[in-house]
Amino acid sequence: MDMNQYMDMFMEESREHLQSLNQKILELEANPDNHAILDEIFRSAHTLKGMSATMGYERIAELTHEMENVLSELRNAKMAVNTNIIDLLFRCLDALENMVESIVGGDNGDMNVTDLVNRLRSASQGGFVAAPPPKMVKQQDVPTAIKPLINGPVSFEFNSYELSLLHEAQRKNLNAFLLNVEIEQSCVMRAARVYMVFRNIEEIGEVIKSVPSVQELEDEKFDYTFEVVVVTQEDQQRLVEALETISEIKIASIRSIDFETRPNDEIMPKETEETHKTHETHETEQSPKHADVIDTTVVKAQPTTEQVRKSKGSQTVRVDIERLDSLMNLVGELVINKTRLEQISTTSNISELNETIEHIDRITTDLQNVVMKVRMVPVEQVFNRFPRMVRDLAKELGKEINLIIEGSETELDRTVIDEIGDPLVHLIRNAIDHGVEVPSVRLNAGKPVEAVVRLIAKHEGNHVVIEVNDDGKGIDGAKIREKALKKGIITAQEAEQMDDAASVQLIWLPGFSMAEKVSDISGRGVGLDVVRSKIEALSGFVEIESKPGIGTKFKIRLPLTLAIIQALLVHVGSEIYAIPLGTIDETTSIQPEQIRNVQNQEVILLRSNVLPLVRLRNLLEVHEEAIEEEELYVVVVRKGDKKAGLIVDSLIGQQEIVIKSPGKLLQGVRGIAGAAILGNGHVSLILDVGTLY
Repeated sequence: MDMNQYMDMFMEESREHLQSLNQKILELEANPDNHAILDEIFRSAHTLKGMSATMGYERIAELTHEMENVLSELRNAKMAVNTNIIDLLFRCLDALENMVESIVGGDNGDMNVTDLVNRLRSASQGGFVAAPPPKMVKQQDVPTAIKPLINGPVSFEFNSYELSLLHEAQRKNLNAFLLNVEIEQSCVMRAARVYMVFRNIEEIGEVIKSVPSVQELEDEKFDYTFEVVVVTQEDQQRLVEALETISEIKIASIRSIDFETRPNDEIMPKETEETHKTHETHETEQSPKHADVIDTTVVKAQPTTEQVRKSKGSQTVRVDIERLDSLMNLVGELVINKTRLEQISTTSNISELNETIEHIDRITTDLQNVVMKVRMVPVEQVFNRFPRMVRDLAKELGKEINLIIEGSETELDRTVIDEIGDPLVHLIRNAIDHGVEVPSVRLNAGKPVEAVVRLIAKHEGNHVVIEVNDDGKGIDGAKIREKALKKGIITAQEAEQMDDAASVQLIWLPGFSMAEKVSDISGRGVGLDVVRSKIEALSGFVEIESKPGIGTKFKIRLPLTLAIIQALLVHVGSEIYAIPLGTIDETTSIQPEQIRNVQNQEVILLRSNVLPLVRLRNLLEVHEEAIEEEELYVVVVRKGDKKAGLIVDSLIGQQEIVIKSPGKLLQGVRGIAGAAILGNGHVSLILDVGTLY
């Protein structure tokens, strides 16, 4: 069988499982007695092993298999969760990530992991100190002496941990079932069928126990039948439907496990005799592509709203981002032609056409909103990588840091999400290395030993704001001026005139860095200008606020989408320019005599505030002779906390425009964010307020 057709699916799911493993191992380090986290880690590692083995990547399968052995020892309380174990698991994840990513480059995922495999084997054979079994529930809630009452032949017994899970399921009103599954004798890949059964079950529930064990099933050390105990929110019919799509298997019986309360409050699972008729499966082979799952959910004792949402994996499909881009381009063309029709309707004054255009306008707007929502993804996809990064950096630098993430459900356009990761990595590394002090310095300053770094995302109007805050030492304006003066970036006279707030802004200059020496973390001499350049390329901007001794805040403001926006069209000479509506505060008109000149800068007094003016004719070098006007039109735009008034020749009006790339010729030109095709077919340049002046 050609497995290349499943490569994209394998890569996508592998990355998801590796990200999940990173996150869950961090949670395990903070909550070493939480068995539910261990189960999720084990399940992700098990799924990754099965996928890798199916695709023929033996090295990945070998490493995840040894990880499973260690995780099994942890689950059985034969080993303790400690720093050595966590570090080893993280090293394994790094190796797995390198192997998975090497496959993209055409390699077969082979890598020398002998040292890691040997360390894992040593650990699983008693290389670490054992710990007492974690308490999942109160001891009196699940007496170890009780046994489930089973009607009919059963080849296994529940241990105390499995009883505790069943007890929790009963307490939270979940359903428990005992499935007897048969595999056809003609099947040549029994382990693959078992894997598909477990995967489909895990879409809607959790496997509590299997007989034979998981390892024996994987090694095909069984005949053609096996039993599984499942806990799920779903009913019996839904469980059957989840499995009947798998060929070469049939469900011999399903028996629901009920619970009864004894006088002494012992909660005992008891199985009622509900043996249903055998459900024959489809004869056709189900390919892995059709069995694709978006979100795999563990049904915990108390399912949250998020888990309920994720459990609906069968109602979700994966779509290649290129297809979404194509769809957005088509919608953009539709918007352009809708605008063209509106203009024709206005000039022709045809009533029948007006009615049709209004209907098309409603449909186009609805379609555009749907497509844009499809492209929106939560920033959680980017934020999830940072807890592990912060943990490693803190350990390397000998600092104690608590990373607090807020607003990870905030959504951004996929295009923006793909580009925002690197700037955030730079800002967080900068906060940890330069901003946060070492514990001894923090103690002397009267601060808690553990520093706090906050990563916050939130909506503000038509923008998404992402903040990176720390409670470190802040930025010393005097030291910034001294460094800039030493590097020749500013003159001595300029340094004398600068206050601390203005000095802090010098860190955005190319090549400016406060690091004394180059390190792997920061201090490469690149500076923060790369962050600002990246943000501005996304039509956003970044600000900095800092107070010495208190901390520093970086604030990034990004547009929700980069495809279709509302803009104000203005005349400058004979040209029409578009100014994004999200950057505009207001429009007004002034008399020429209202303009004053302060330090060679034209300004006006607008509602008792001084507003600097920028003449777009001069800025854009429009050489046409200007007509003397008795009234000047001003568009008040905002750049961070600062405002400016753009003087234009006339205002045309608000219009929905589709942002098009200006091409290589104009790529990188400051002040130009792109181009738009107007209703009359002419091209209008879109002004980028962030870099315009």
